[in-house]
Amino acid sequence: MDTSKFKGMSFYTDEETRTITDEIDKAVTIPVNVAIEAEHRVYDMSEMREILLDADRIAVQDCGCKTAYDNCDAPKDVCLSVNKTADELLADDKYNSREITVDEAMKVLERSHKAGLVHMAYTMKDDPKPGLVCSCCACCCHTLGSLVRNGIHTQILTSKYIAIDDSAKCNDCGDCVDRCVFQARDMVDGKLTYDNVLCHGCGLCVSTCATGTISLVDRKNLA
Repeated sequence: MDTSKFKGMSFYTDEETRTITDEIDKAVTIPVNVAIEAEHRVYDMSEMREILLDADRIAVQDCGCKTAYDNCDAPKDVCLSVNKTADELLADDKYNSREITVDEAMKVLERSHKAGLVHMAYTMKDDPKPGLVCSCCACCCHTLGSLVRNGIHTQILTSKYIAIDDSAKCNDCGDCVDRCVFQARDMVDGKLTYDNVLCHGCGLCVSTCATGTISLVDRKNLA
């Protein structure tokens, strides 16, 4: 895996990442100390719209990772929360949190997607709808950045969709390569190569493909 793009950047240390992971583990256990299942899931735009339309309250705040490390010029005010999580973050008033409408939240999603950010959140076994959805980049995010840099994102992250290519339409322009955070796409001798094992169905490649080569399908349909 090519990690040269990360050289010279500031990141969470291994100790900081472990601390964050421990806190997440505590958040996904019940009082009797019996662990429940949780997934760190990647969402595409259509899934996010459904979550927002079903929410009673929505808030947006600045991304803590981007605020701390500022390794890229991606927008910072892109972290969305809904319902009880939105109540808690608005009460805490951290990272410039504020309540927004569904239409405003949609615009946040569109802006973050255009900037090449990946929508991610933890989902619980008994509640598939997340309370907090981050728009992440591999150069700042403590979770996505650590997983991608260490090449273990395929073991940790889950997603509903996967990209498929229609090779007859592809003109090998390579525009999708730079958009793929998970490094599933590459140019080899002027030809596009695609490793679907690395794909997490975020849809960033789909929205940048001018020839309509790429589409998202449910992973279950490929079984």
